Amino acid sequence: MLFPDYRPRRLRQNAAFRRMIRETKLSTDDLILPLFAINGKGVKNPIDSMPGHYQLSIDNLVKAASKAHELGIPAVMLFGIPEKKDPLATGAYDKNGIVQNATRALKDKIPDLAVITDVCLCQYTDHGHCGVVEGDMIDNDASLDLLAKTALSHARAGADMVAPSDMMDGRVAEIRNILDENDLINVPILSYAAKYCSAFYGPFRDAAHSAPKFGDRRTYQMDPANALEAVREVILDIEEGADIIMVKPALPYLDIIHLIREEIDLPLAAYNVSGEFAMVKAAEKMGWVDGKRVMMETLIAIRRAGADMILTYFALEAAEELRA
Repeated sequence: MLFPDYRPRRLRQNAAFRRMIRETKLSTDDLILPLFAINGKGVKNPIDSMPGHYQLSIDNLVKAASKAHELGIPAVMLFGIPEKKDPLATGAYDKNGIVQNATRALKDKIPDLAVITDVCLCQYTDHGHCGVVEGDMIDNDASLDLLAKTALSHARAGADMVAPSDMMDGRVAEIRNILDENDLINVPILSYAAKYCSAFYGPFRDAAHSAPKFGDRRTYQMDPANALEAVREVILDIEEGADIIMVKPALPYLDIIHLIREEIDLPLAAYNVSGEFAMVKAAEKMGWVDGKRVMMETLIAIRRAGADMILTYFALEAAEELRA
C-alpha cells in the first residue's frame, strides 16, 4: 500500500490508538531493584555517582524494599558491603554476613517480595577480584568452591534466587550441585551468563567498593567485540542448570539480548547498569535531556530487544511513572 491509500499517521493521532497498537509494553512486573546493604543502623550513605541510591543499613534497606513492594516491583537484588575483606572472601559465605542478615530481615518483614542475591567475591576480597588470586592470575577452579559456599549460605538465609555474577567457568553447575545436595532444589539460579568487561560499571564499583586493586577483569569477563561467544556462554550455563539467563550491560548490548532471545526459550534478563543510569542522570542535571522520557525509552528498548525482566536503578522511578 502506498500513500495516499495508506496513512500510518491515522493510528498515531490519539493516545487511545497508540496504546491499542503498542507492540512492546513495560510493566512494574518487569523490574528488579538493586540494593546495597551495609552494616550499622540508621545508615544511608549517598552514592554520588548514582543519584537517589544509597548504601543502606538493614533497617533502611527494609524501608527501601518496602517502597518497591508497594509500587508493585516484584523483586530486589542484594549486594553486600562487608566490614572486613580478606584474600578468600570469607565475608561472602559467613552465615552472619551482611547479605545473609539482610536477606533474613527482608523475608521476615516483606515475605512476598522476591529476594535475589548477587553471588560474587569481589566485594569481599581485599584484592577486588571475583575469584581466588594465585600470583597475578585468577584461579578459576579454586574459586568455584567459595562461590558455591556463598550461594548456599544465601539460600539457607532465605534467598528466593541466587545470581552468580563472577564469570568463572563451571560455577553454575557447582552451585546447582551444592544446592541440590542440601535439599534446596527449588532455589533457582539467575546466571550472569553474558557479562562483558565493560567501562559502564564504574559507579557500581564506587557503590560496592569492588574495584580490582590490580589489573582488570578481562581474563574472565567477556570481550565487548564478541557476540557468538555470548551464545556459547549462555548455552553452557543452561546445560549446567541455570533457570534464567542475564546479559550485562544492556544498552550497548541490545544486539546480544536480541541474539540470545532468538536462541533460547528460557526467561531472559538484562542489567541496565550503573554507568547507563549515571549518564542519563548527568545529562538530565545539565538540562540536556528529559530524564523521565529517556528512562522510559531506555527500558522499552531493552524489552523490545527481547528481555523479559530488567535489573535497573530506574526501578522506583519507572514504577512511579507507570503508576502515574
